[in-house]
Amino acid sequence: MILMNIIEILKSDYQRFPDNQTYSIYAADVYFEDPLNKFHGVKRYQMMIKFIETFFLNCKMDLHDIQQQEDIIKTEWTLSWNTPLPWFPRIAITGWSELRLNADGLICSHIDYWRTSRVDVIMQHFKFARNFVS
Repeated sequence: MILMNIIEILKSDYQRFPDNQTYSIYAADVYFEDPLNKFHGVKRYQMMIKFIETFFLNCKMDLHDIQQQEDIIKTEWTLSWNTPLPWFPRIAITGWSELRLNADGLICSHIDYWRTSRVDVIMQHFKFARNFVS
């Protein structure tokens, strides 16, 4: 049973991301999609968050906006982290998420959209290489 408003829960989750996420707000068969992943199931979602928590350093999710219209919640955010390479580059992805609620008020669909291209994410790891690209 969700005791808090789902918007407040999401705000708290974004603030402490990827630590201690509230998985009880997701349906067991939640559909997740982003530019790198596509799957069903809250257990797979937990595994993805655990991967982020384990392999990325200083991970931070800045929530810029959150709006709810009926059964759709839209969030605007920036995800940033340091990649564990010898020079620890700081990487940032801006984007938005569209979360759909089911009849029980649980998130049944979570789709992330990136404003940052995959190529740009790779290039952020090697900023010195930008000087050589025309």
